[in-house]
Amino acid sequence: MKFRLPQSVYNPISYAGAAIALISTFMFVFLYVLASLSSIDHAYTGIVIFLIVPAFIILGLILIPIGMARTIHRQKRLGKLPREAFPILDLNQPRHRNAVIIFSIGTIIFLFLSALGSYEAYHYTESVEFCGKVCHEVMHPEYIAYNKSPHARVTCAECHVGEGANWYVKSKLSGLYQVYAALANVYPKPIPTPIKNLRPARETCEECHWPQKTYGKQQRKSIYVLPDEQNTQWGIDLLMNTGGGNPALGNNSGIHWHINPDIEIEYITTNEQRSVIPRVILRDKKTGEETIFEDKDNPFDEENADFVERRIMDCIDCHNRPAHTYDDPSRFVNVAIAAGVIPTSLPFIKKTAVEACMQEYETTEEAMAGIREYMTTFYQENYPDLAAKYKDDLEKAIAGVQDAFSENIFPFMKVSFEQYPDNIGHMNSEGCFRCHNDRHASDDGRVITKKCVSCHTIMAQGPVESMTFASSQEGLEFQHPVDIDGAWKEMGCYECHNTPPLDF
Repeated sequence: MKFRLPQSVYNPISYAGAAIALISTFMFVFLYVLASLSSIDHAYTGIVIFLIVPAFIILGLILIPIGMARTIHRQKRLGKLPREAFPILDLNQPRHRNAVIIFSIGTIIFLFLSALGSYEAYHYTESVEFCGKVCHEVMHPEYIAYNKSPHARVTCAECHVGEGANWYVKSKLSGLYQVYAALANVYPKPIPTPIKNLRPARETCEECHWPQKTYGKQQRKSIYVLPDEQNTQWGIDLLMNTGGGNPALGNNSGIHWHINPDIEIEYITTNEQRSVIPRVILRDKKTGEETIFEDKDNPFDEENADFVERRIMDCIDCHNRPAHTYDDPSRFVNVAIAAGVIPTSLPFIKKTAVEACMQEYETTEEAMAGIREYMTTFYQENYPDLAAKYKDDLEKAIAGVQDAFSENIFPFMKVSFEQYPDNIGHMNSEGCFRCHNDRHASDDGRVITKKCVSCHTIMAQGPVESMTFASSQEGLEFQHPVDIDGAWKEMGCYECHNTPPLDF
């Protein structure tokens, strides 16, 4: 018996829909199997397989009933069917029976592919690849910084979205404008921070780092290369007073006291970057006591403030660059020298490398050429004999500086440490000194101190080959590598170190 379907199916639109649906289904299965067997990741593979191809399948399936409806409507208009007639389903007729069988089997296959595609699409839109590679130019700085960060094994969505469907939907709705901005090329350069409406850190960060387990002291060793002719290495060994919220070890000590569950710190900031903080409010949840600390040099004046934000302090207020840190040239050159990537056989290599990186560049390509030209010219003009003798070392140094630059400064997006200051510490930005500056005082005379020992104890410091070690737990008084007559006691470190030449 000849296989037949209802007459209304036989029309150009339904034919086209069936062809699109079948071809797209074949493409979905083929590409899915190919992607599963391949070890090569491509930024747009997931978009094509789980978003674009399924859209064509759905389009094809929609065209089939549209074509049938147009055919039935035309037959009614020509009088071939009663105008008031509804579609009749009679399984005794082979055509109707065949249509039901095809529809049922097709529906089962479509539902299976839809479930598979939806599941994979959900996970793909939550993946690091989707966040970092789809918008190459826009998110390139964030993607590079993320891959070299301590959180490189934590997916973007775990921090930016977190658990639950509610925040997933919010993030995707927010992402619609971001897609438009990228396609229309109207996105800001650099991307402004802090991110508005970011999910509270207590719902994301504290899934791994919860207050009751963040206590004790941690040793931190750093080696800085001075910008002198000998590239002198200066070491400092600190005990960071991390502290925390463990009642057995004391709630009121250490840096992480700020997130103690028994207290709440609210601050008022008068700029969008949250770097100007004229008022801090401390609340003791156990006693209900509230203490207000006012910046005596910059008191809060809400009536004349152009911008006001009240915020409960959490992890992100200090750890504001947990996965997207952009080091300053002094720091990333230090790291490259310590790793042996930049040889120290050339005099003033630290100073020259930092100065080369601090020039103005419009693109990364221009920066690569500029760094090479700057460093080559410096040594050819000032140390021609050494430039010839250590030619290979100079090439290695140039390559090392270029690589370090490309991981931390992105001229096209105008991204660098200057646009994205790190609030952990106080070397190149105010950081801790936004509040801990000896200016914020309460009515009863208490002051938010800027004493070094509040956060860390210096156990050793000095030239690496002849460091001075502390003889007690009280530690050493800070010794500035360059004699500045004690100016560091009166000024903030960032007041000198946030501008070129970023000495060390």
